[in-house]
Amino acid sequence: MNFRSYVEALKQDNDLVEIDREIDPDLEAGAIIRKVCETDDKAPLFNNLKGADKGLFRILGAPNSLRADPRTRYGRLARHLALPPTAEDILTDGEFDLTKLPVPLLHQEDGGKYIQTYGMHSIARAMVYDKTHLTGLVIPPQHIWQMQQKWKAIGKDVPWSLCFGVPPAAIMASSMPIPDGVTEAGYIGAFTGHAIDVVKCETNDLYVPANTEFVLEGTMSITETVPEGPFGEMHGYVFPGDSHPCPLYKVNKITYRNGAILPVSNCGRLTDETHTMIGPLAAAEIHQLCKDAGLPVKEAMSPFESQVTWVALQIDTAALRKEKTTSAEFCKKIGDLIFNHKAGYTIHRLVLVGEDIDVYNWKDVIWAFCTRCRPSLDEYFYEDVRGFPLVPYMSHGTGSPTQGGKVVSDALMPSEYTTGPDWQAADFKHSYPQEIQDKVNASWTDMGFRSDF
Repeated sequence: MNFRSYVEALKQDNDLVEIDREIDPDLEAGAIIRKVCETDDKAPLFNNLKGADKGLFRILGAPNSLRADPRTRYGRLARHLALPPTAEDILTDGEFDLTKLPVPLLHQEDGGKYIQTYGMHSIARAMVYDKTHLTGLVIPPQHIWQMQQKWKAIGKDVPWSLCFGVPPAAIMASSMPIPDGVTEAGYIGAFTGHAIDVVKCETNDLYVPANTEFVLEGTMSITETVPEGPFGEMHGYVFPGDSHPCPLYKVNKITYRNGAILPVSNCGRLTDETHTMIGPLAAAEIHQLCKDAGLPVKEAMSPFESQVTWVALQIDTAALRKEKTTSAEFCKKIGDLIFNHKAGYTIHRLVLVGEDIDVYNWKDVIWAFCTRCRPSLDEYFYEDVRGFPLVPYMSHGTGSPTQGGKVVSDALMPSEYTTGPDWQAADFKHSYPQEIQDKVNASWTDMGFRSDF
């Protein structure tokens, strides 16, 4: 439940590189983080940022990316828990200049320096606009957008806080499309077994995690907007010059720990925190949604390789056969449920597979999709549901940027709806007797082959 303990855990795991030489937050830090994401290397901790002043701030890059060692590949995810408190410093309006903080420029075509990539006010990006303002993405159906609409209705700016270095379990909860009306704080307590310690902000009545690294607090405007973006997002693209009007956040106060650490997620092509958290956590919510609806879904996963656009659903085909349904009927039932729910907002393709396919194995999923789903006839398209505008084929494609563009792809063979699978996979596991497999496996390294296969 403590971010600093998490950093120490990474150090103990030998999964942290502390960089003490001066690093420029303009692109240099971003380039290092991006290469770490693409090579599954150790998390970089930049201790000496050009322009850092009064202890604001260091940067931890790639806080939830993958590790290279297959045995501990998801080690950073597993380390997202901990505890202790520390000293605190306060800067009031007039004592800070956001433009002079070492906020990183992460991609050379970004529209500004993004301080908010792994903080918590909602998982929504935000960039420095001027000395005392940020601007950030506020789009439906995010909770931050919902709150803005409520304050608009009464004609007042939104009391706001943005927290960095929160308990790692909390950042995971804020990445989840949890149901409307459910508090993240209660959700965190439910799945960790700990109530989250909170303190009241200095300038408003909001409560924030007590052991946060640093907090910006102030208001979000309900009327003023300024250009925001572009930004290199989770799908791996930056569109130069592509900005949109977004709300202004006024920062009135900064509260921070000594030697505060800013966690930074440098989004882009595989693999970074947007892929390891947003997709799989959405898949978990989709799985629960299907279970609650009585649908025969055994497992759900958003393959990293889909850049958070697919969820593969493993179907209990024995239960499916008992329903005596058809592909069209079953796919419509699943698509209608998921694509009209918040949990399915970022997901544009659902791939249905049988029990022989491991949805956590990309090779399995893409094999089933490429060989069992006939284009058009086995696909059921949705153009009347809310689409996710950050997907490049939505925002810069041929149709509406906010509507449609979704599909259920049925990679269940017709026999799986009626009598059961009528094929045998042509692979090592299924094409040879067990005694032959055992004999080959036992002498594999002796023959000179690699031991990790």
